[in-house]
Amino acid sequence: MNYKKNIIITGGLGLLGKALTIELANTGAHIIILDIKSKKEFNKINSFKKIKNNLSYFKCDVSNIKIVKKINIKLRNKFKKFDVLINAAAVTDAVEKSKSPKKSMFENYSINDWNKSILGNLNSMFVCSQVFGKIMSQSKKGSIINISSTYGIVGPDQSIYRDKKNKNIFFKSPSYPTCKGAVISFTKYLASYWGKRGIRVNCVSPGGIKDNQNKEFIKKYSAKTILGRMAETKDIVGIIRFLCSDDANYITGSNIVVDGGWTAI
Repeated sequence: MNYKKNIIITGGLGLLGKALTIELANTGAHIIILDIKSKKEFNKINSFKKIKNNLSYFKCDVSNIKIVKKINIKLRNKFKKFDVLINAAAVTDAVEKSKSPKKSMFENYSINDWNKSILGNLNSMFVCSQVFGKIMSQSKKGSIINISSTYGIVGPDQSIYRDKKNKNIFFKSPSYPTCKGAVISFTKYLASYWGKRGIRVNCVSPGGIKDNQNKEFIKKYSAKTILGRMAETKDIVGIIRFLCSDDANYITGSNIVVDGGWTAI
């Protein structure tokens, strides 16, 4: 299927964002990547030479409305319209990057870390939806896809972060689930607000994606899913590709859970 759409992906150089960039660029869509990472990371995209003509990259802090508005002017000069916005930029407290379990406990969690999460996970989504969604509303057509998480639906199971001695090596933060729950509510708000302007707004809530976590964590996480494994990026990309397409023209305000059955039981 050839999409021939202009698709903005925030966090397009992240784990999921990069997989989306490659998949959607290969459908014929033009992908506009907004990411705080350097252009070196952009040039490392798999099959870069093959799809580079379908890619545009702008280094951008998507939580900063002044910067996003400046980028928007550049984009408007280059593209006539925006068909899809995928809000994939996120700040997460990944278990594989944990250094201090004591610091990650709720009792010790800093207000600075809380604010950083709100800024990266919510402010960025608000800013980009407002700036680029406004352009879509003028065209009376568009699709916004927000990325939430299973932790926006259910509370974190802190036991999966324990080592073989049953000691927590990490605690999932209070801010990440709070933000991801808010993403689902924000999605419903925008879908209701912009429905009559022809903009569909949906949310995808992935389960945990395998990404160099330790074996004990992968084992415990996998045991909690019906399918018995963590997600691969390819498991998430397909549903987002569908939401980008005209086949999803009657879907809006939905939260589509792609978690291997984590939240089903």
